[in-house]
Amino acid sequence: MKKIGFIGTGVMGSSIVKHLLKAGYEVNVYNRTKSKTDELVFLGAVWCENPAVVTKKSEVVITIVGYPTDVEETYLGENGVFQTATSNHILIDMTTSTPTLAVKLYKEGEKRNIPVLDAPVSGGDLGAQKGTLTVMVGGDKEAFEIIEPILTVFSSKVNLQGSAGKGQHTKMANQIMVAGTMTGMTEMLVYAEAANLNLERVIDTVSGGSASNWSLVNYGPRILNEDFSPGFFVKHFVKDLKIALNEANKMNIDLPFTALAQQLYERLETEGYANDGTQAFIKLWWPEGKR
Repeated sequence: MKKIGFIGTGVMGSSIVKHLLKAGYEVNVYNRTKSKTDELVFLGAVWCENPAVVTKKSEVVITIVGYPTDVEETYLGENGVFQTATSNHILIDMTTSTPTLAVKLYKEGEKRNIPVLDAPVSGGDLGAQKGTLTVMVGGDKEAFEIIEPILTVFSSKVNLQGSAGKGQHTKMANQIMVAGTMTGMTEMLVYAEAANLNLERVIDTVSGGSASNWSLVNYGPRILNEDFSPGFFVKHFVKDLKIALNEANKMNIDLPFTALAQQLYERLETEGYANDGTQAFIKLWWPEGKR
């Protein structure tokens, strides 16, 4: 399968498409803001006017959009993927969405004999740029084995987690962990600054010990450089944590620290930082982003 349709060419999607083009795949692209595909078209991708056309011209269709409502519209809308998808297609949603919607799309595909996989990713903008994303897949093993070589083009780890929806559940587990590391990193910096420590030296030292984590290594230096550009949007993290807490409620489990992180990130969003990267969390303590 060499013809890939890609819907959603934002921070993550554009880098993924570049890797696919470099690997020799034919890529048909669609994004609601057409200008976000200009560079990709220059590099060899083909612009299509809606998801239905993307699907008609492709064999595998990958989507990575914003919210569950966007996913639903992309697949089930008037010009959606299912309008032109056939049993010769494999559909992959890489959006961080709800397990419930992942199962709904799987069942819709099952009615039409079309494999549908949920495959959210972790690794942020840097992982997408470097081609080192982690992909968490839910769906049928047979379809997974066919598309696994495509996913490995832009990823360093690709695992089938189980049936439909299990990829999304795994991503929720990932986001719960990220919530903890982001709050821990931020409070560490706030404490170190109050103690008049050299923050660059603190990050270097802590990164070499048992408290090291991805958020500290990748976002700590960005904070000190006052770089709040989005590798992952605050608004999308708020969405993810809401999904995680909703799923936890369905399973009758209590996640108090995740709930607190969600409340704090929601506050950050309402204070005007929705389109900043998640490292803007520090602005709850340093409003100007400065020490």
